[in-house]
Amino acid sequence: MSNTLWSKGTKATDLVENFTVGNDRILDLRLAEYDVKGSKAHITMLESIGLLTGQELELLSKELDRIAEEIVDGKFVLEDDVEDIHSQVELLLTRRLGDIGKKIHSGRSRNDQVLVDVKLFLKDEVLKVRKEVLKLFGTLQELSEKHKDVLLPGYTHGQMAMPSSFGLWFGAYAESLADDMYMLHGAYNVTDQNPLGSAAGYGNSFPLDREMTTSLLGFASLDYNAVAAQLSRGKTERATASALGAIALTLNKLAADCCMYMCPNYGFIRFPDELTTGSSIMPHKKNPDVWEMIRGNCNRILSCENEISLLCSNMPHGYHREFQLLKDILFPALEMMHKCLFMADYMLQNIIVNEHILDSPLYDYLFTVEEVNRRTLDGMPFRDAYKSVGIEVNEGRFHAEKTVRHTHTGSIGNLCNGRIREKMEKAAAF
Repeated sequence: MSNTLWSKGTKATDLVENFTVGNDRILDLRLAEYDVKGSKAHITMLESIGLLTGQELELLSKELDRIAEEIVDGKFVLEDDVEDIHSQVELLLTRRLGDIGKKIHSGRSRNDQVLVDVKLFLKDEVLKVRKEVLKLFGTLQELSEKHKDVLLPGYTHGQMAMPSSFGLWFGAYAESLADDMYMLHGAYNVTDQNPLGSAAGYGNSFPLDREMTTSLLGFASLDYNAVAAQLSRGKTERATASALGAIALTLNKLAADCCMYMCPNYGFIRFPDELTTGSSIMPHKKNPDVWEMIRGNCNRILSCENEISLLCSNMPHGYHREFQLLKDILFPALEMMHKCLFMADYMLQNIIVNEHILDSPLYDYLFTVEEVNRRTLDGMPFRDAYKSVGIEVNEGRFHAEKTVRHTHTGSIGNLCNGRIREKMEKAAAF
């Protein structure tokens, strides 16, 4: 008979068990340390309300610490006939301590156990993403300052439009990450609420001290209503996926830019040969495979929020088995997010900027707006200035003065990187 917490003496067929468990056992291993942490807080609270003696608490705590060490050392495994991480921890405690181990489940359900585990896990994951985003943000700001005076063509509709600069380009993605950080902050706030004590979604008759476990586990607040706690299953994952999607969209567009700018037809940036790939037939090729993989994987991360929404959208309140599929969706996305952020930063640390792009007459028409504005500042009505420059362009008489005089807030000559840094610091204050 399998070691399931819900077993009442009958056994599911192997087909049913294999189908319903799926990848959950593998994914559960990522939650092991958090299950131990949640159990330690729970038994401390149980002792305070008289459901455990001081001696039992001491024995259970020591054994949970031992299991935690086994997890860190890579010695903890989910045995073949054990359904999930909660069952394995309780099995080990019972095997090592006897009936005392069976007392650990008093006052909780696997439903609030997994909620606690997932929330603690996601809090840590979000903090890791925050650190990685801040590192990439710093790199982008450094590049923006370093190359602030190097002009770059700007495009609208994919057509050459107006002068931009590398300072403006790098700085734009830095500020976009600051906006994404607000989303990440929001996801953290949604996650930072304690569901322990909601049990199967309706509380229970034990006089649980939920404020105590909230403090012990480091949550900022509770999911107060027991039903609302269970409603947070899926909502927490969706909030995290939404934040990841915001970051992914920023990285996706940066990657698309880099793929385009690396093309010899543009030639705006390049990378050392060892950071590009070649062709099996064309010896000249230096392909932007890293950026293409970032672009593609970020598209996949963007899909996670929608997949989670669809999974959870037609279920009434309370627990349903489909919720375990949330791990299948979100956990790989988190892993890929970490990799994409690392690789984007690594590539940008090695970027080589073309400082002479605008030497080519190909980019003369970038400066038509500059000339229109110059004539307007000299007193010519804007529409007359626009028309006169347009005529010169059509007749091939336009001569470009390749200088810019942008001084307003957020323009080429006034990047506001310091203010953007302040925005990021405010967004990342969690």
